[in-house]
Amino acid sequence: MIENRNDITVAAIHGKAPKIHSSAFIAPGCRIIGDVEIGPDVSIWYNCVIRADVNRIVIGARTNIQDGTVVHCDSPKAGRPEGYPTLIGEDVLIGHMAMVHGCTLEDSAFVGLGAIVMDGSHIETDGMLAAGAQLTGKRIGAGQLWMGRPAKYIRDLSEDAIVANREGVARYVINGRNHAEALGVAG
Repeated sequence: MIENRNDITVAAIHGKAPKIHSSAFIAPGCRIIGDVEIGPDVSIWYNCVIRADVNRIVIGARTNIQDGTVVHCDSPKAGRPEGYPTLIGEDVLIGHMAMVHGCTLEDSAFVGLGAIVMDGSHIETDGMLAAGAQLTGKRIGAGQLWMGRPAKYIRDLSEDAIVANREGVARYVINGRNHAEALGVAG
């Protein structure tokens, strides 16, 4: 099954179709393929690709995935028969043009603009991967800021920075509703 609506592709593969909550905003140009679950008030912005053809992808409530981001998963293989699904919690901010692949982002995690999160990586609650950074199979602790290529621990985030990130989530929920209304689409 392939559904094209408002230049959005939603397609099943291997008998698994995306499950998209009715309140989610999916912007034109997005491609959502396979075993994907998108929760309430999620916003997937213009020209994102969410492709779960070799494993599953779960995106929790109120998360936003900004323009041009690619989310994929890792297939099962020798030594890792379950592969790496991509599990994204609630209230997660993922910046423009990020690459998120076979990793876990806990609730309120933050992935900066153009950052890359690789297979087996894990960002704990309120953890932040800075813009342009690359996380390769490591774990960012709760409330930590990591930067660089490869990413390294820099410091703990201030309470003000954590609050600002969480406020950004609320702004994106409202912004998604505004775009859905302007485009005349569900969300």
